[in-house]
Amino acid sequence: MSASLLTTHGLQAFYGDAQALFGIDFALAAGELVAVIGANGAGKSTFLKSLAGLVRAPREAIRFKGESIGGLPPGEIVRRGLALVPEGRRLFPSLSVEENLLMGATARRPGPWNLQRLYGLFPILAEKRRQPGTSLSGGQQQMVALGRALMSNPELLLCDELSLGLAPVVIREIYAAMPGITAEGMAMVIVEQDVTMARQVSRRVYCFQEGRVSLEGLSAELTREQIAQAYFGIEAAHA
Repeated sequence: MSASLLTTHGLQAFYGDAQALFGIDFALAAGELVAVIGANGAGKSTFLKSLAGLVRAPREAIRFKGESIGGLPPGEIVRRGLALVPEGRRLFPSLSVEENLLMGATARRPGPWNLQRLYGLFPILAEKRRQPGTSLSGGQQQMVALGRALMSNPELLLCDELSLGLAPVVIREIYAAMPGITAEGMAMVIVEQDVTMARQVSRRVYCFQEGRVSLEGLSAELTREQIAQAYFGIEAAHA
């Protein structure tokens, strides 16, 4: 693997006194797509929130492009080139589709993504650009959330549960857009409950269990048995 774009070393995270992450070591190369899988409560979303500055992390625990970014404000992290597509989409209900998309451009980072390119990727958003963002279907709202993040022209896109609650045909449509998104070398980390989809679209997989990395490897080489054991734990795998 080439030089790392992002690394975490011994990353821990807490919600009050409750610890959610226990020493996560993670590495991502420029242009790489990595999937993070695991059961509910495994720490996947907390991991992405820590990278995005929404959950506080020690400064040295997260490094991006060689600089320590742990605990920086979310706006500063976006300006440095990380963008999060949050679980649940989190669109602004008072804004139109186009206004929601333009919120992503406030970081003013240079790059290839603008409204014209987004509408080419997701033509339905051009048709509905004047409608309230929250009036769209779940799949279309997910496209808006993804587009909003792309409008910041990130070098690393973090996607939390893109397929959650969506119909299979919509999931396929969203994932079919991935090659167009990563064409210029953008790196991605996707948290995904659908293990089959996660393996299909990613180069490598990390499996989390109870806030720890239980497995890491090349997506094409990991077996179903390895993933099941890492996902559910040794006890559950033999139950």
